[in-house]
Amino acid sequence: MAAAPVLRGRQPERDRLDQALRRVRGGESGVLVLRGEAGAGKTTLLHYVESQAAHCRVARITGVESELELPFAALHQLCRPMLASVGTLPVPQQHALEVTFGHAAGAAPDKLVLGLAVLSLLAEAAAERPLVCLVDDAQWLDAASGQVLGFVARRLLGESVLLVFAVREPNTDTLLAGLPALAVDGLNDDDARALLTATNPGRLDARVLDRIVAETRGNPLALLELSRSGRAELLGGFALPAVGTDALQDRYERRIRALPEPTRQLLLLAAADPTGDAALLWRAAQGLGLRPQTAGPAEEAQLVEIGRSVRFRHPLVRSAAYAAGSTEDRRAVHRALADALKAGNDGQRRVWHLAAAAAGPDDRLAGELADAAQGAQSRGGMAAAAALLRRSAELTTDPGLRVERTLSAAQASLDAGAFESVLGLLARAEALSVDDLQGARIDLIRGLTDRAAHSGREAPAALLRAARRLEPLDSRLARHTFLDAWGAALVAGRLAYPDSDLAAVSAAARAAPPAPGEATAADHLLDGLAALITDGTAAAHPVLREAATGFLGNAVPPARWLHCGVLVANAALSLWDYDCWEAANARHVELARAGGALAPLANALNVRRVIALWRGDVEHARELGLEESTVKEVTGTRRVSYGDLFLLAYQGHTAEALPLLAEAAVEATARGEGLGLYFTDRATALLHLGLGHYADAAAAAERAASGNLGPFTAQALPDLVEAAVRSGATAIAESAFVRLVAYTTGSDLEWATGLEARSRALVSDGDEADRYYAEAVDRLGRTRLTFELARTRLVYGEWLRRERRRSDARRQLKQAFEEFVAMGADGFAERARHELLATGEKVRKRTADTVDELTPQEEHIARMAKDGRTNAEIGAELYISARTVEWHLRKVFGKLGISSRKELRDAPIHSPSRTR
Repeated sequence: MAAAPVLRGRQPERDRLDQALRRVRGGESGVLVLRGEAGAGKTTLLHYVESQAAHCRVARITGVESELELPFAALHQLCRPMLASVGTLPVPQQHALEVTFGHAAGAAPDKLVLGLAVLSLLAEAAAERPLVCLVDDAQWLDAASGQVLGFVARRLLGESVLLVFAVREPNTDTLLAGLPALAVDGLNDDDARALLTATNPGRLDARVLDRIVAETRGNPLALLELSRSGRAELLGGFALPAVGTDALQDRYERRIRALPEPTRQLLLLAAADPTGDAALLWRAAQGLGLRPQTAGPAEEAQLVEIGRSVRFRHPLVRSAAYAAGSTEDRRAVHRALADALKAGNDGQRRVWHLAAAAAGPDDRLAGELADAAQGAQSRGGMAAAAALLRRSAELTTDPGLRVERTLSAAQASLDAGAFESVLGLLARAEALSVDDLQGARIDLIRGLTDRAAHSGREAPAALLRAARRLEPLDSRLARHTFLDAWGAALVAGRLAYPDSDLAAVSAAARAAPPAPGEATAADHLLDGLAALITDGTAAAHPVLREAATGFLGNAVPPARWLHCGVLVANAALSLWDYDCWEAANARHVELARAGGALAPLANALNVRRVIALWRGDVEHARELGLEESTVKEVTGTRRVSYGDLFLLAYQGHTAEALPLLAEAAVEATARGEGLGLYFTDRATALLHLGLGHYADAAAAAERAASGNLGPFTAQALPDLVEAAVRSGATAIAESAFVRLVAYTTGSDLEWATGLEARSRALVSDGDEADRYYAEAVDRLGRTRLTFELARTRLVYGEWLRRERRRSDARRQLKQAFEEFVAMGADGFAERARHELLATGEKVRKRTADTVDELTPQEEHIARMAKDGRTNAEIGAELYISARTVEWHLRKVFGKLGISSRKELRDAPIHSPSRTR
């Protein structure tokens, strides 16, 4: 193939790329996403980077549209030249890469471990000389590769790796969202004219030249194509051809059709194989009777280059080559590729080609596709499994089995997050002859899709309909669906429709017939949660206790645990059992991590952060937030974390908290998540309580405590009692206390009785108030609920001061202040400090300039290093490379004025966020 095109103009783009190359040569990493329409010059800019990357190692790959549903295809293409370094990685990372690329058997690796493995592999490849990775046509990366590369891009810091993506616009990708980007527009008018003039000797018609520049908007590829095939128009001012992406592909098709028939067939064969594997191409070509000389005319026309790999001039050439083939020719090349793959171990790709070659229904091949889908699932390729199952259904003759495979494809698409595809498959299934059970399952999958995609108010009604429809058909599945409906109604909260809100779903679940056989832990969970809403906490507690015991007793399969983990934690919260709450959540996190179930893991980590905050461990909550953010990046989740809201409320950071709370409220309303509004109101109430803004706290707490969301409403009521008393709304406080007693009745656990005693003290006077305050301190002092204990000491101390018992007040307030300071609850600490000052106690105000200014991540890394953890161990836990850990530690040493890990042992480590 000819040399890379000359780069005309583009000085700002070149400057940006040159700067990135200088940084990577200086030991830092960089990421840049080039965004522009087809033909805008993104590929030429990648050629420029490659030409300027002297003394660097360059790895270049191209996304392929036909590989969108084949998991990790692009990732394998990028990593293959570096796999010799796999042996230097930690064993879990080695295993993750070997399983992912089919070199070893095993369960699908955790995506976080896989992302860290790729990050470490790139860092190792860059150890000798900087590594430049160029990814062209990133919009066609398969989702699994895109997730991992997006993860890596967000973790690059000190590895001497430059990662440059080129992605076509308009594009709706989320995998690369938020990364540094550079818009690649058309050439300016002068450069566009210069390009046309340089490639077309002779006097050009000025009017035509101006029109071409204007209509192409300076698109370089469009200009070059017109230079080659539109000379009559340019020189004589005759008819101007249509220009655009479709027109460009048409031009390529015409050029391909003008080639000899064997050459066209070879191009079609190359286009049908998305791997670009030249050895596979020639094996398949031999089966079609095509010789290597056949490629000559296409290479001379600069349409393709075939060396160690196959590279088309432009993705549109690949599309044109495939479009130029007849239906029968396409089937023939797919059969040839399948035959060529017989000797290999890529069974999924072979059956994929066989399916593309099929002219009609084929039950044997449909079965092979279904089997291949199971293999794809075991490697974490849910999108690939969905595609294989979809084609399997299309080739199946038996109507009932065809529906089953279509529903399996829909479920796999749901697991892969392809919600639009799910709805299309369900519509296809409905168009077939389905029995009642299959129809009910369609309702179920549609409801689960709505809940996953929107968390909206529609999901409870859809799932409730599915559960009722399933009752006479499959009572066990019906009860599981009622549980899904209950969880959806809880999330919809006060935004749910009245006929499908939590009360309606709970009543329907209570009326549902039991499943045959012995009741399971999931049955107890459904019965207990439903009774919680219909009959109250006292009636629900025995059943919820049995459910929690069953789940924690390892009697429940992991898949059911993952499905119900959040609801089990809710059951424990309803019991006011902190230890059970923590144990249930720990099991949920453990199973989600082990199974690489990232969506459940994000939810479980969010709950875990709240658990940590309630025991006063702000530092651990912040560390968990780093992991949660990583998981959300991998899954493409953008929603605000409620753990972040509570953390900011604890710390009293109004400048950060109030905008985020407002954003979260708008987001929750748009998604139909009433539970999200509860969390924003609850966090708002805590924020204002810490700051002493009692009227604002009362308004937010009253919203949070409205309705009946079971354990969540119960948790909001003590806040409302405190805020209402402090703001003078006595009647509201007393009403909230009565409601709280209804939720604590039947529980003898210290959490429930301690909060009830504190709330009773707040609405009482004299000796009665004193007695209940003391009881609350005593009861909560027996728990690990450090935050609630400190809050109780605070309100007790405030009451004692107003009773003019200054000595007693100072004792309670000082303990509260010290506890708030230790846990980093700075808002409440400041409230306690003001109360202490009012008693005559001298307390130093805490400010950010009293400590070394480490960022939270620097502090976290420093603490781990101080504990003796190696760079590799720290990197594995934080999902960053060992070299990035070293980069962070150099910054830590500089800020602390030290030069070694040995000196770190005695250095004080703090971050500003702990002292604001």
